[in-house]
Amino acid sequence: MGGDALHEAFRVVARTDFLRTEDVAQAGLDAPIAIGAGQTNSQPRTVFAMLELLDVQPGLRVLDVGSGSGWTTALLAHLVGPMGVVIGTELEPELVAFGRENLAKYDLPRASIRQAEPSTLGAPEDAPFDRILVSAEASALPEPLVDQLAVGGTMMLPVGARMTRVEKHGPGRDAVSITTHGLYSFVPLRWE
Repeated sequence: MGGDALHEAFRVVARTDFLRTEDVAQAGLDAPIAIGAGQTNSQPRTVFAMLELLDVQPGLRVLDVGSGSGWTTALLAHLVGPMGVVIGTELEPELVAFGRENLAKYDLPRASIRQAEPSTLGAPEDAPFDRILVSAEASALPEPLVDQLAVGGTMMLPVGARMTRVEKHGPGRDAVSITTHGLYSFVPLRWE
């Protein structure tokens, strides 16, 4: 994906549409903004960096873990286009409703946000995914998500505050390469 496609996604999918009414005036800040339930709409520079490293292409199947306000789900949906699919998962029921309401502001029929189950990470029933974006910090690489990644796929997530890119080259857990790309602060990834 070229930088032009990513810039276009940020232009078309307005952050203001994914914030609470009382916070819309802060949309231009390059900072995280609270959205309720102890969660945030991530800093735009961080989201841009993650999506650039994720290298989303048209037509891909993408999983968005911790979809929150729905902003990243909508950005991903714009990037994959009408032939792609984006499934967002969110643990907090009030944010599932908020994210769905926000996502409905756009014509993205192949994008959805689901209620996550506390004991299930991701959407294993819909795997494999070509790309996985995780917008919450894991303490270690979550193997259930590695298992849901397609061969040839890429996952971006913060692990222990380090932005981590995981590429899957073949079947099995040994067939991954991992690189890190700076330090970031995220809310913790919660699952059992």
